[in-house]
Amino acid sequence: MAHITINQYLQQIYEAIDNHEGTFCAELLSFKHPHVANPRLQLASPEEKCQQLLEPPYDEMVAAHLRCTYAVANHDFVEAYKFQTLVVQYPMMTTNTLTHTQSQCSLNSNYYHLVSLSLTSFLRAFQSHKEENWALPVMFAVALDLRIFANSAEQQLQKKSKGQPGEMLEKAAEQLMSCFRVCASDNRAGIEDSKKWGMMFLSNQLFKIYFKISKLHLCKPLIRAIDSSNLKNDYSPAQKVTYKYYVGRKAMFDSDFKPAEEFLSYSFRHCHRSSQKNKRMILIYLLPVKMLLGHMPNHQLLKKYDLMQFADVTKAVSEGNLLLLNEALTKHETFFIRCGIFLILEKLKIITYRNLFKKVYLLLKTHQLPLDAFLVALRMMQVEDVDIDEVQCILANLIYMGHIKGYISHQHQKLVVSKQNPFPPLSSVS
Repeated sequence: MAHITINQYLQQIYEAIDNHEGTFCAELLSFKHPHVANPRLQLASPEEKCQQLLEPPYDEMVAAHLRCTYAVANHDFVEAYKFQTLVVQYPMMTTNTLTHTQSQCSLNSNYYHLVSLSLTSFLRAFQSHKEENWALPVMFAVALDLRIFANSAEQQLQKKSKGQPGEMLEKAAEQLMSCFRVCASDNRAGIEDSKKWGMMFLSNQLFKIYFKISKLHLCKPLIRAIDSSNLKNDYSPAQKVTYKYYVGRKAMFDSDFKPAEEFLSYSFRHCHRSSQKNKRMILIYLLPVKMLLGHMPNHQLLKKYDLMQFADVTKAVSEGNLLLLNEALTKHETFFIRCGIFLILEKLKIITYRNLFKKVYLLLKTHQLPLDAFLVALRMMQVEDVDIDEVQCILANLIYMGHIKGYISHQHQKLVVSKQNPFPPLSSVS
């Protein structure tokens, strides 16, 4: 493949399309395949060659792909800009024209537009395939490249202070949604030939974009579409692991912790045992959810997946040690913020209050607990700016959330707790 000629390459494309060999065709159009490094295929103007061997719209799709390999290989901003102007001439384009200034500022942004053209050309062909889905692997390859190049374009545009944050990724999402609609609306084909087999892959690509640009509300229609699909349990294990991971993360941010635990636990259990990096990434979100539900991770697990940042947090919550919790959150603040879980971990403070106050109850061995005892406990944890009113507020929240069974007697300044199970297990009330 490293020394194949353009005619040989196009012949392989032609035969793959003619024989409906979707997987091989996908390889020939993917930037993960070694052909992209072949100088013989890096042509500035491949249109004539493509038109000689391929029918529309495949000629446009392959020409766009080859122009993209040329731009990547030569780092030529002028040529890349010229290619971008060709892209916006196609009537099926769903993205808007960038300004001349923006187009010259980033090579990667032009790669994105070339891949975008390739996807658009493919979509025209894909829509024409009635009651067949052999081209799904091609869609997977071109859609994946689109998202990756959009992400690279986004980074370079931001370095140049050009364009709006998330602009490239949003445009990529629009194109991917066009593919998703084609797949979701395929109601005529039988199960085996249905384009609906592409829905979960596209959902996962869109999830990655929506999480990147912090527009999680856009995930809801995708989740509804997958949940209502009769194929939802039949997608590949890898796709389901990714899907459950993102749906679990969204549930976590929506404070739906039990569904979040279910989805993230599924992803962790079914993630391939050799994918340590992915398992670690899942745990970063599963651990806070588990802790909020009262299940503390053991030291061995944290050490195995290099997540010792959670060690002191776990210890602090279990012991009701507010001082240690605040220190741990401060110490690893950068890591927790980068992962997007700092505010979730802040919610562990209410669990830590619960465990601290349970110690007060166990020490005093009575169901009528003076509020001053809780005030003393908080001040021992160096919570200095607290008074009896704030103690009552914390206790009221704990009672409302079901973490304490009892009531506050304002007349006697006491917390009166139930004689039976006054501090219910976290898993039963969360």
